Amino acid sequence: MEVKDTLNLLKTKFPMRAGLPNKEPDRQAEWEELNIYEKRQELNKDKKPFVLHDGPPFANGNIHMGHALNKVSKDIIVRYKSMSGFRAPYVPGWDTHGLPIEQALTNAGVDRKSMTTAEYRKLCEEYALEQVDTQRADFKRLGVGGEWEHPYITLNKEYEAEQIKVFGKMAEKGYIYRGLKPIYWSPSSESSLAEAEIEYKDVKSPNIYVAFPVKDGKGILDEATSLIIWTTTPWTLPANLAIALNPEFDYAVLKADGRKFVVASKMAEEVAETLGWENVELIKEVKGSELDRATTQHPFYDRESLVIMGDHVTLESGTGLVHTAPGHGEEDFIAAQQYGLKVLSPVDEKGCFTKEAPGLEGVFYDDANKMITEWLKEKDALLKIDFFTHSYPHDWRTKKPVIYRATPQWFASIKDFREDILDSIQEVEWLQPWGMQRIYNMVRDRGDWVISRQRAWGVPLPIFYGENGDAIITPETIQHVSKLFAEHGSNVWFEREAKDLLPEGFESPASPNGHFTKETDIMDVWFDSGSSHQAVLKTRDNLTFPADMYLEGSDQYRGWFNSSLTTSVAINGEAPYRSVLSQGFVLDGEGRKMSKSLGNTIVPNKVIKQMGADIVRLWVSSVDAQADVRVSMEILKQVSEVYRKIRNTLRFLIQNTEDFSYAENNVPYEELRTVDQYMMNRLNKTVSNVLEAYDQYDFSDIYKEINQFCTVDMSNFYVNFSKDVLYIDAPDAHSRRAMQSVFYQVIVKLTKLLTPIIPHTAEELWTYLQEEEAYAQLTEMPQVEDYPGSEALVEKWDQFMDLRDHILKANEVARENKIIGKDFEADTTLYASGEVQKLLESLDTNLRQILIASNITIKNLSDKPEDDDRVLDFEGLSIKVEHMEGEVCERCRITSPDLIEVEGVGKLCHRCHHICEEHFPELFEN
Repeated sequence: MEVKDTLNLLKTKFPMRAGLPNKEPDRQAEWEELNIYEKRQELNKDKKPFVLHDGPPFANGNIHMGHALNKVSKDIIVRYKSMSGFRAPYVPGWDTHGLPIEQALTNAGVDRKSMTTAEYRKLCEEYALEQVDTQRADFKRLGVGGEWEHPYITLNKEYEAEQIKVFGKMAEKGYIYRGLKPIYWSPSSESSLAEAEIEYKDVKSPNIYVAFPVKDGKGILDEATSLIIWTTTPWTLPANLAIALNPEFDYAVLKADGRKFVVASKMAEEVAETLGWENVELIKEVKGSELDRATTQHPFYDRESLVIMGDHVTLESGTGLVHTAPGHGEEDFIAAQQYGLKVLSPVDEKGCFTKEAPGLEGVFYDDANKMITEWLKEKDALLKIDFFTHSYPHDWRTKKPVIYRATPQWFASIKDFREDILDSIQEVEWLQPWGMQRIYNMVRDRGDWVISRQRAWGVPLPIFYGENGDAIITPETIQHVSKLFAEHGSNVWFEREAKDLLPEGFESPASPNGHFTKETDIMDVWFDSGSSHQAVLKTRDNLTFPADMYLEGSDQYRGWFNSSLTTSVAINGEAPYRSVLSQGFVLDGEGRKMSKSLGNTIVPNKVIKQMGADIVRLWVSSVDAQADVRVSMEILKQVSEVYRKIRNTLRFLIQNTEDFSYAENNVPYEELRTVDQYMMNRLNKTVSNVLEAYDQYDFSDIYKEINQFCTVDMSNFYVNFSKDVLYIDAPDAHSRRAMQSVFYQVIVKLTKLLTPIIPHTAEELWTYLQEEEAYAQLTEMPQVEDYPGSEALVEKWDQFMDLRDHILKANEVARENKIIGKDFEADTTLYASGEVQKLLESLDTNLRQILIASNITIKNLSDKPEDDDRVLDFEGLSIKVEHMEGEVCERCRITSPDLIEVEGVGKLCHRCHHICEEHFPELFEN
């Protein structure tokens, strides 16, 4: 027998290298085969529900890091709740209608004009379901658990049938109407857009000042005077019907360069400078209200432009007189309505002028700017033109500019129940307090919701028309269409004639001859996803309404949070969610938006193949997702290093409990040494902090807490000195079993705490534990223990840890001065005050062992030698580190002047000699 054979050098099969990319798929296949998600649901079936309702991602292409952040965050919450006394089912969903799918088919060479709408929609459906399958595989590879074989999909016929009911209930309450209003219109999509579908980009636009000659000045202005307007959209001038003034403002009649003009008095100096007037004379001032219903001559068409009053006119820019085209602006429309002006919108769905704009028919609106400014020059009406860059609304899908265009559309009236929505907002728990103000202001300021779209791929508006053009929306027709959709899907709307979509024998005063037509527009896709509270929460037996939480990106305050809130308050009188948590956007490592053109995108599937899904998941837990977050391969490598540290710490604990049986060897808390009790309290504090962070959805705090515990409490302290106990002491020594008891508790509790975040690694750890449950996912979160006398014990050991920092500093200085190499070579003298001595004596532990020295001597502070530059002074403690004299023990490697020679073995310290003599007598038989 050799000395090394007497050491407790245990081995473990738990690998140092995780091999996540290769092992995770096998582990996921095992979970699926054994129905682990379903088993968790069965365990929780009688518990209080917690429903996190999934906001449906759009089914188009593989997932990106934003998807990963969102889905993993949800999975962490659902897994945590499932292990914390809640029944927390997760039903994933997909948004499957809309323009991107139509564009994808066009890009794939599909000729829409060569087929019927119904045939085209079938292709859209097939493509969308392919995308669902692709993304489902991506999400499952991330380790996200849920009802993947029974998701909700907005194109499913059951879903569409429920959506029709939502529309019907809103119509029954009088919230649905048809009107001609200026709305956001995308010429590139040939469709109306909701506010949520708008994004802003900088564009270069003309900046023009135009003179409108007075025709009837109401005795106040003569015909030689012109009113000056300012606009950045010359193309809207063909639709000009009025000029708006503020009735409360003073307006100056000025003589400048031989002509007379009217501008707001407070803007006169600025306008004069802008237009380069040199000789300016104030003729008189008039109130805006005095010019009400005066008329001017349109600058290039033979018609009048009426002077109207409007509170929307401000002095922030321009001239204080606002060019008004009721067909191309919401405020223009509202102001013109007061005067009974018609709505003129001479631009078609492609953005080209119609015959209502003489001389411009067929010209694209943006191309008309130059033609119009040339006309203005010819008429001597263009006072100035230059160009400037400003933010302008764009279609978020095509990235092309949008326009305001008046078209007949279907609206959901927000004003009729706006106050109800605002009241419901205040009853929701907005987990970012600013979120409430954000959505509150949006609802308060928003106009009516345009819900019709001039596209093919979506849920059709279930509206019929009589012979006289009246719209028909009745409970009877809604119920019948809903049943048809539930049976056949919404494509039936495009496969059958109107009469075959109506209830048998249906009659209406609008069609005395029984002839009906049907609406061809589809619903806004936000109405689709915004109906999920009815189509999912209220129809699935395992879900509840309202949902406990909605969690999406911060852009959903104007999107899904908003549309869901609107439809739910409209038909249910309450919000569809009890709480809302939002997340920021994922940016690259330098804080830039990710884009293929910049080459800065990070693809989850690529990261998973290189590092594993658990690294992506750990990254999600590492960031404060309430704000924008950054990701790069360098950042992921840093996260991987933290993962490696956590894994290796736990691997050491597993390895050194291989000969430990919890049932036979566990040492109860009250029988542990005080240092072990201290570590149990540090573990307890970590459990408490992590559970609190889970409850607050502060994943980054969990990441920090567990990393801190593994690095500082375990590796740098407890594990660091444990080897002198675990390897050296007798196998069944109390000190050794005490440390193993702590180790085992650390593994069990940290594994449970880590399960929601890195479930693949947690389940690998779990296979090395002696617990009843077969899977970590089927356990409960660890409880915070109540250890008697813990407060005083922790306070005492915290004070010691401060002293230990000083001693480690002294060792570091001694190493720098070549006094010692390793800490084990230190012969350390502590010159301590009476208070410090009392603390050290009360620790009931082996200081030499904890401080990893060969010898520790404690002396009175008054015995400290004078003028010894090897002594380091701290408050209440001075430290001198010298090199230990003597020889090295063959077994434990401490240095001692008092070793025992053993023939054939070498020299052993008294401690090792005693252990070997008692437990390994055969060593002395060599």
